[in-house]
Amino acid sequence: MKKVQRGCSLRSEEWRYLSQCKRAYPVSFTPTQAVWSTLRQMGAGWQRLCPTLLGVCLAVNVWLGCNDRAFGLEKYGRPLPSMDNASEKAEGEDREAQESLVGGYMLTAAFISNPSFTARPDNTGRVGLRHMVHLERDIYKQYLTFYTDQNFFSDRTKGWIELSEWDMTYAFTGVLGHWNWRVQYERDAPLDKSGLKQIYSDSLVTYRIRTDEDWQWWRRLAPHNTLTAYAGAGWLFYNQNYFARPDNTGRALFRYVAHFDLNLYRERAILFGDINMFTDRSASNVVRPSELDWIIGIALRWNDLELSVYREQDRPLDRGGFVQEYWAVQLRFAFDVPKKSS
Repeated sequence: MKKVQRGCSLRSEEWRYLSQCKRAYPVSFTPTQAVWSTLRQMGAGWQRLCPTLLGVCLAVNVWLGCNDRAFGLEKYGRPLPSMDNASEKAEGEDREAQESLVGGYMLTAAFISNPSFTARPDNTGRVGLRHMVHLERDIYKQYLTFYTDQNFFSDRTKGWIELSEWDMTYAFTGVLGHWNWRVQYERDAPLDKSGLKQIYSDSLVTYRIRTDEDWQWWRRLAPHNTLTAYAGAGWLFYNQNYFARPDNTGRALFRYVAHFDLNLYRERAILFGDINMFTDRSASNVVRPSELDWIIGIALRWNDLELSVYREQDRPLDRGGFVQEYWAVQLRFAFDVPKKSS
């Protein structure tokens, strides 16, 4: 089983939103220039907000990353499809124009530091490279979408190139106002040898906020730094060997998720974070989390390309034990083919 980050499953609605931003800000600049522009142009509101946000991120990183008594975490902090919803006024032809014939992204990532993130569902090897393809198709506007993720990993102990694991996901999802739902099937299996497979199906409901739509006080403090976040809970209603801790013990029952994207500059520089928790159906308290997977990173976007650097750590919460963690550099290319109105 491989729980990996944010390849971080961003849906193409977010990329459509970014396309609108590119039209709103028709300036040609590189990701590096965007970072420097961030430092120069953020107003007083962001200056007041920045220390608080950085303090929270650093505190979480230090508490989770450096606490050797290790509560625990999991292996796939992959966020849900993006929670960006369409505008309330987008009806009729506007809504139709937002439908996607086919969209998605391709990514590749190098695990530049990997002391313990394993390369197969049976926790053998260590990941070297990750490759992923995400495809989605709008079936009925934003209310019903089908998507699939095909996720591949290589084992750095066997030369980095040969693939060692294949995780496949198939799901239906939809957006209704601030709410998002998803029903998903996932199968994680080794590729270079026979062995343990982790398989489950789950349902998930999340609630999204976007500060430029929902929080006037945020708009006053940081008008150019939109925060998008969501949180929710899910139920693994079918579970064949999908474990509740990084050391492959227990069986997961419930899932709790949270995610944020903070726009640092014109949707070109993004600070993001993700939390994914699981409970153990064999524990005395089945709602208490047994594993926590967290991710923190920064992404630079230019047109349909995204370059990100992030850290993930998966650890148990209800006892000490095996912790999986890594640093990665990732390049992603997004695409979207919209439906045309007849």
